Amino acid sequence: MFGELVSELVTADVVLIDGRSGSGKTSLAEKLVGRLGALGRRVQVLRVEDLYPGWDGLAEGSRAVAEALAAGRYRRYDWELGAFAEWVTINETTPLIIEGCGAITRENLAAAEGWAVRENVGNVRSVWIECPTELRRSRALARDGKMFAPHWDRWAAQEEALFSKTRPDLLAELAFQCRECGSETHSRR
Repeated sequence: MFGELVSELVTADVVLIDGRSGSGKTSLAEKLVGRLGALGRRVQVLRVEDLYPGWDGLAEGSRAVAEALAAGRYRRYDWELGAFAEWVTINETTPLIIEGCGAITRENLAAAEGWAVRENVGNVRSVWIECPTELRRSRALARDGKMFAPHWDRWAAQEEALFSKTRPDLLAELAFQCRECGSETHSRR
């Protein structure tokens, strides 16, 4: 899965990956990191989940992406402690992958462009991943199990509220559609 899409993204300096929980954002980011690593490129990943202040913080975490890019650092949320922990520096090396629910907003795209200009790079790409609800749910619960199960509906409501305002599905340059049978398609917007 994602092979053709990874090949298209490998030349990017900054990649933003968004989609609902369980859609495959982290899997795409990991495949891209692996491919770039095989090419000898160092990669940094900013996981939006490190910016959420807990289970009710999707919108706040999404807004924090632009702030983190502007500041060049952020405090990582420790899900086990239920509090923000250490500071993480966004290194000046590229490529930078920003992945997670809420990664793609107008503000975050502008901040990614600004970060790229400051770093003397300029190739910013964005991907929206769409996946059927039941497939996403089964993936998310297989990945996060008992920790996520009680929060699925609450989180899905936050996704719906945020995505209906920010419309990452329309902002993203590329769209990736996965299907339950394992087939996939991707297209340019």
